[in-house]
Amino acid sequence: MTIKFVANDKGHPPGKLADAELHFTEGPLEGLKLTGFSVWERKTGGGRNVTFPARSYSVNGERRSFALLRPTADSTGQNRIRDLILEAYEDFAAEHMEASA
Repeated sequence: MTIKFVANDKGHPPGKLADAELHFTEGPLEGLKLTGFSVWERKTGGGRNVTFPARSYSVNGERRSFALLRPTADSTGQNRIRDLILEAYEDFAAEHMEASA
């Protein structure tokens, strides 16, 4: 699996740094990608966060969200993919800054 980023060069919405995609390079998902991840600057400062793909829906006029990537048994699975995306973003951001300098 590789992680690809599209930088949010427009700065809108504020705090959004990039969109991320997981590209599968082997196994039964080879040739497919999972989209809908985003890397954000934390509102409280100091760090970054990753949001996961979700579908919005409403119930009785109330907006809710349904996570598309959920754990099957191990609830820490999302932490592993979040950490991988953040590590890959560090490399991407460093390269992106060099290219724009």
